[in-house]
Order: sequence, then structure tokens, then C-alpha cells
Amino acid sequence: MKLSIITPISLILLLSIASLSQVKSQTLTLEQCQELALENYPLINQLELIQLSSDYSIENAGKGNLPQLSVSGQATYQSDVTGLPIDIPNVVIQPLAKDQYKVYGEISQSLTDGPMIKNQKALIQANSETQAKQLEVQLYQVKERINQLFFGMMLIDQQVLQTDLLKKDIQTGIKKTSAAVENGTALRSAVDVLKAELLRVDQKSIELQYTRNGYAEMLSLFIGQPISSQTTLIRPAPKPMVQEINRPELAFYQSQKQSLVIQNQLISNRSIPKINLFVQGGYGRPGLNFLSNDFELFYLGGVRLNWNISSFYTSRRERELLDLSSTSIDLLQETFLLNTTITLSQKQQDINKYIRLMQTDQEIVMLRESVKNSASAQLEYGTLTSNDYLTYVNAADQANQDLILHKVQLLMAQYSYQLTSGN
Repeated sequence: MKLSIITPISLILLLSIASLSQVKSQTLTLEQCQELALENYPLINQLELIQLSSDYSIENAGKGNLPQLSVSGQATYQSDVTGLPIDIPNVVIQPLAKDQYKVYGEISQSLTDGPMIKNQKALIQANSETQAKQLEVQLYQVKERINQLFFGMMLIDQQVLQTDLLKKDIQTGIKKTSAAVENGTALRSAVDVLKAELLRVDQKSIELQYTRNGYAEMLSLFIGQPISSQTTLIRPAPKPMVQEINRPELAFYQSQKQSLVIQNQLISNRSIPKINLFVQGGYGRPGLNFLSNDFELFYLGGVRLNWNISSFYTSRRERELLDLSSTSIDLLQETFLLNTTITLSQKQQDINKYIRLMQTDQEIVMLRESVKNSASAQLEYGTLTSNDYLTYVNAADQANQDLILHKVQLLMAQYSYQLTSGN
């Protein structure tokens, strides 16, 4: 037995063949294009930034539960100081200095800010979700553009195939007419008419190819992957029509209303009395003994109560403003649902239209193909002119083009319906 040795050149050839076969077998589905487009779209990175910003803000808000440290200091000069209004014999009382100094630090711990900090965290999270939902609404529009490009390319691919069939019919006519010319039953001009038509169809093929290249280039930029002329687009399966509306805009509206609910709770939190434990220590002149003229260390501690009663003046109006904002969001949602329902109704009519058109298209194609085949036989026997033959061939081609167009339009309308409903 002889062992086969793979040389470097052979290995390169094998890898090249494998690579070429992989390129030729490259396929793309609509779902893949949509997923790749969202992953490749620059705005998608904003989601991560929103989450990071939310995490940092929540972390900062949570630190409100920690003891708060503050350091203060002051140096003053005053026009008068405290003094005793009486004279005591044989006792000299040193008057207080008019320049006074103080530096001190304070540690305080809130006992009542827990509910407010909790709601602040919830508001930050709610606002973050609102931003994320708004971003999802913007990204959702990318799917519609992908649908248009994908179905546009698919339509062109089908038209190219039909154009190739048209070329074959014309070439068959040229072959039969050329034979008739050699037999003396047809004029050379009849062949020229068919050849001119074949050139016109070649021009159409060129136009379709460049149009496809334009669609492919735009779709390639969206998905971040190259699309060649060998790339095959997989026809998506028809989708059942679901009338329920599940668009990301609805989640966006709900997140906005949730933020308003939390803001309403924060208004109530601001009306609660604030109670703090505190310890203060410092150094200055005078110290706690304000009659002393020496620099001294001092400290004090206790409980502090602070109640901002003026918040009651504005809380009612603030709640009314939140109610107005909530009503405004409800109106926007109702308007969106109404417009979406109207759009879905229009798209449903388009779907019904294309279904009816396809039914008649198929009958027209059968009749046109039958007439074309009969014309081909007549052309072979010299009982039909080349111009008449082209008329029948072009009519059959137009019937097939209409069927192809309506099939793609039906699929696009179905997927557009589902995209509009959010399913």
C-alpha cells in the first residue's frame, strides 16, 4: 500500500477549493440580517452606556445611607463682644477678643432618609429603563430598513432568473429563425430583430445586476459582512397574521408612567421630618465656654430635627403636574395605537390584494406560456414572424414578472404587517 503525500501546493489548492465552495454556499436569512444589523449598528453600544450610568448613579444614591462627614471653619472679626455689666472688686475680667476662630468637623447619620433613598434608586432605575426603551424604539426602525433591502434583493434575484429564461426563449427563436433563413423560408432581418431584442434583454440584466449590487452594498454596511453575487437569500416562510400590538413604543410609554409614580412618592418623602444623629468636634476661640479667651478643643453630640414645612406649599401642584404628564402619556399611547391599527388595516388590505392578484397571475402565466409555446412551433415552420414571436414571448415574460413581483410583495407585506404589530 502506498501512502499519499499531500504537498504544500496540493494543500493550498484544497483550501482554495474549500473556500470557494464555502463562498458559493453562503446563505443569508432575514432573521440573520436583522440580528447582525442590530449587533453592528453603532447605537446599540448606547445600551451598555445607559446601564453603566444607571449602576454608578444607584451606587452614589445608596451612599446616602452612610454616615455623612463635613468639615467647616471660619475666622471672624466683630464690632463687639459679650461682657459683664458689673465691676467686681479685686477681680479683673479679661475682655473677649473681637477676632474669633473656629474649625470643626461633624459626623451625622440620618434616621429617616431610608424611604427617600430607596425611591431615588428606583427613579434612577426607572429613568434608565425609559432611556433603554426609547433606544429600542429607535433600533426597531432598523428592522424595517433591513426588510426593504432584503426583499428588494430577493425580488431582483427572481427577476434575474426570469430574465435568463427570457434570453433562452429569444435564443431559441434565433436558432429556429436562422434555420429558416438557411432554408430560404425567412429573411435575415427576422434574425436581426431577435438579436436586437436579445441585446435589449442583456441591458436589462446589466441594470438588474447593478441595482442588486447597490442593495447588497447597503445591506452589507448594515450587517457588517460582505455580500457577494454568490450570496443566496433564503426566502422567508409566510408568517401568520397576529393582530395584537406588541410594539416597543408601548413599553416606552409604560416606563415613563412608572417614573411618574416614583416621582409622586418622592414628593411625599420630602414632607417627612428629617431626624439625624450627629457628633461635632473642633478647635477654636472661644470654645463652648464663650467667656473664655483661650483656644480650646470642644465637642458636642445629639439629635437634630429638621422639617421643611414649605414643601407642603408646592406638593399639591407638583402632583397635579405629574397627573398632567401621565394624561399626556396616555394620549400619546392612544394616538399611537390608533395610528398603528389604521396602518395594520391598510397592510391587511394589501395582503388580500396580492393574494387575489397571484391567483389571476397563475392563470395568466399558464395561458401566456401556452400561447408562447404555440408561437415557437409556428416560428419554426415559418408561419409566424419574429416580431409576433417576440410579442408572445414578452407577454409571457411580463406575466411571469408580475407573478414574481406579487409573490415578493405578498411576503414583504406580511412581514411588514408583523413588524408594524411588533410580533
